[in-house]
Amino acid sequence: MRQDVKALLTSLRTHRVNTLIELRRIERILMPTADVVDSSTVPNDIVEPLASAWLHYVYSNNLLSELRNLTRSCLFSSELLDEAKMLVTADPEGSRSWNFAWLVLTKIEDEDLIDKYARDLSTNPDMWGGRSPAANEAKMLEEKCKEEWTRAVRQMLRNWETN
Repeated sequence: MRQDVKALLTSLRTHRVNTLIELRRIERILMPTADVVDSSTVPNDIVEPLASAWLHYVYSNNLLSELRNLTRSCLFSSELLDEAKMLVTADPEGSRSWNFAWLVLTKIEDEDLIDKYARDLSTNPDMWGGRSPAANEAKMLEEKCKEEWTRAVRQMLRNWETN
């Protein structure tokens, strides 16, 4: 194995790289022709460190932090992300990729979790200083959260688009 590949694998194993952009950069270098959904042609000594790095990225709350950096007006819901992680873990198809972050982000879209959590958040009295919001207030907050959260998830998923 070449020295530069060994260095990349070491950085993955030690979690020195822990942002979506940098993990994707390394993923592209190590697996330039691999499909994120099909790892059958990729050697295990490359898949294992990548899978571990993506799991660490999600479970160390770096995915949540990056999502929240993209949604400053309506911070991304940690409960939404927790449900997506749980759904991926429980999904028999969840092992179809080494990339846990990609699986979680696509699960958010596939299960319409944004709509559910935006609606729940917008009607939560805790968001309104303990009072029940008026219908128009709740609707405005719901739409704002849906807009920001959807944009953030799609922006992150664009990192896996191929040209």
